[in-house]
Amino acid sequence: MPDSEICYLTATELARRVLAKDISAREVMEVHLAQIERVNPKVNAIVTLIPEKALDMADVADQALGRGEQVGPLHGLPIAHKDLVLTKGIRTTYGSPLFKDYVPDQDALIVTRLRQAGAITIGKTNTPEFGAGSQTYNEVFGETLNPYDVTKTCGGSSGGAAVALACGMQPIADGSDTGGSLRNPANFCNVVGFRPSPGRVPAWPSQTGWTPTSVQGPMARTVQDAALMLSAIAGPDPRIPISITEKGSVFREPLDRDFRGTRIAWSRNLGELPMDPRVTEVIDSQRKTFEAMGCLADDAEPDFTDVDRTFKIWRGWGRELGQREMLEVHRDQMKDTLIWDIEQGIDLTG
Repeated sequence: MPDSEICYLTATELARRVLAKDISAREVMEVHLAQIERVNPKVNAIVTLIPEKALDMADVADQALGRGEQVGPLHGLPIAHKDLVLTKGIRTTYGSPLFKDYVPDQDALIVTRLRQAGAITIGKTNTPEFGAGSQTYNEVFGETLNPYDVTKTCGGSSGGAAVALACGMQPIADGSDTGGSLRNPANFCNVVGFRPSPGRVPAWPSQTGWTPTSVQGPMARTVQDAALMLSAIAGPDPRIPISITEKGSVFREPLDRDFRGTRIAWSRNLGELPMDPRVTEVIDSQRKTFEAMGCLADDAEPDFTDVDRTFKIWRGWGRELGQREMLEVHRDQMKDTLIWDIEQGIDLTG
């Protein structure tokens, strides 16, 4: 099989072939590293790469299969983590000059779970400074470009993850979302990303265990692959008080099932929000798809009165909690929009 085809196999199929020993984890890794070398200089999606370590871990993955060990659902799949999550021994910059040389001594919980499921870390993906904004650009690594048109934005803040998926540099990706950061880059790059409910994918370390403004979640090129990844990262954690008790393995159940009678709340504009006619045209066409499956799509107009103000308060509180001390010392090294977010939190009176 040509390398280009391997790079664009679904994660589900790639994991199946590795498990069946039709292809080795090392071969999978070599193909993806070669794709990164060819494509990444054009789009700047992956900003830290550990090829030698990744190849070593791929060999370990193959050895485990050779010994007949039980392996996880993501065994042998390469993944680059969003540069907001801690990765032990691997540079984690948060897209900030303040952390351009920071190397953590622990992994974030999502990284631990992905590795336990068999995924192999290859590096980190680009993000705006501290994930603030929908344009994947920072002073450390520069901007990440849209793979379909490099003159356009890839969205953000999980832009590096989305572009790496679209370009065949990785089969799955992790991201995070406060106000669209898993969803809009997926949309801009023609991949899949969604924001899970708070507590579905517990985050640790965390300063906001009870009230997370941001949640972590999966990205992939297909819905089935996103579900496969979610099965590995979802599930309870005793350190997170709102973590959902249902095990992540539920997301490995077949997606091809009878959806007749499933009710869907359907809104073309989320309560009269401004929408581009080209977007509503696509939304309308997809409604017919769900109805053909037997779903009941009911018109719904949620009341989002004052939602923008509410969100800015919530976001400002989170920024103040996480970055106020940095602002007091390093204001000159932080971008204006991030400073504005933090000051919105500082100005809260209740």
